[in-house]
Amino acid sequence: MTKQIIVSISVLILLAGIQVNAEGLPVHETVRTALQKVVADKNGGLALNMWATVVDRDGVVKIVTFSGEDRGDQWPGSRVISAQKANTANAFSLPKLALSSANLFASTQPGGSLYGLQHSNPIDTVVAYGGNSQDIGTAKDPMIDKKIGGINVFGGGLALYNAKGTLLGALGVSGDTSCADHNIAWKLRHTLNLDNVPGGVSVTKDDNIINDIKDGKSVGGFGHPACSDEAAKVAVGLPKTHPIGSGK
Repeated sequence: MTKQIIVSISVLILLAGIQVNAEGLPVHETVRTALQKVVADKNGGLALNMWATVVDRDGVVKIVTFSGEDRGDQWPGSRVISAQKANTANAFSLPKLALSSANLFASTQPGGSLYGLQHSNPIDTVVAYGGNSQDIGTAKDPMIDKKIGGINVFGGGLALYNAKGTLLGALGVSGDTSCADHNIAWKLRHTLNLDNVPGGVSVTKDDNIINDIKDGKSVGGFGHPACSDEAAKVAVGLPKTHPIGSGK
């Protein structure tokens, strides 16, 4: 009877699309399915397939997946970029303050207060490019259970907070324009119910992208270039269309 109950609960969790590992992070197939759904939405980019990487709070890669049918359906270079973005959002977010990779763009430009940050934590090239190519993007991706490192300062990296507000790690997506990457990451995090953001530097007190660069300078210091009017429109609406902490 006990085994039947356990099996039933496991099936319900799987059907609900919220199957998680021991750390509370989603499993590979959950992220892949959610990513495919989000990529099919209007995100203000080129409507390309995407890579997604999840790291835990220690920066250890837990998931690498893609939305296409094959690993070649997305820009190959975006696999490592997605991992860099995840590492960045995790490395520079705190239990009470979330910073997206997009929030770091302006301050890391020449003359900015964090200029040079993007060179401070290089990726581990052995982790990034090692292993069997046939395993790339699968549950056996060569990066899994290793620390990738890397800093990326444009849109697509977001910290992950569970329903209790605990910072579990971060998500990184790449494969389109940097602004569309941010929009996709935000929607994906929302779908995974890991968007209980405690605070941020945007006007809505979260880690949304801030398109306030005028004459080459960010008004508030945490700005990011606008890639297109459509992407900017999607982004400014995210706190309402996909509000933080509201679940699925």
